[in-house]
Amino acid sequence: MRLLLASQSPRRKELLSSLGFEFEVVKIDCEEILPEHIKIEEAASYLSQLKADTFRTLAGDEILLTADTVVAINDQILGKPAHEDDARNMLRCLSGKIHQVYTGITIKTSDKTITETDVAEVTFDEITDDEIEYYIRNYKPFDKAGSYGIQEWLGMAKIKNLNGSFYTIMGLPTHLVYSILKENTVI
Repeated sequence: MRLLLASQSPRRKELLSSLGFEFEVVKIDCEEILPEHIKIEEAASYLSQLKADTFRTLAGDEILLTADTVVAINDQILGKPAHEDDARNMLRCLSGKIHQVYTGITIKTSDKTITETDVAEVTFDEITDDEIEYYIRNYKPFDKAGSYGIQEWLGMAKIKNLNGSFYTIMGLPTHLVYSILKENTVI
């Protein structure tokens, strides 16, 4: 079987490679728009499934993996920041609070599709404005849901507690991916 990873995320590439899978990276052009009244816990899997459905027809020996991560706090989804002020506002919103990170994955073959979501809960310590400025200036979190990467400085310095998979927060629930791909004889 030929595994195709539909993600430009260096973190997802690193994690899938670290799991021991050989894969090819493919690009999907998909407008990621959520339906107006979608439940927050369904958003990541909806976007992952949307990406998989947008991809071309798969050959019999191909398996496609798509993923999407959503950060949520107080019934609000925090996407990727559009600019520095957006990132500042998101990080201030997360400071000193608990939030959820949902990562949805879709694994699709020519004859079946499996979509699952994993959730982790993250507690941040208070983040000062100086720390927010330092993080934005040095780490440029504009490609990250919620404006942060757990594997970067902010995650190391300010996460007090997490309940769930570190890798789900990083953008790929590796335990789910491994289990599903193992069942589908990719390894």
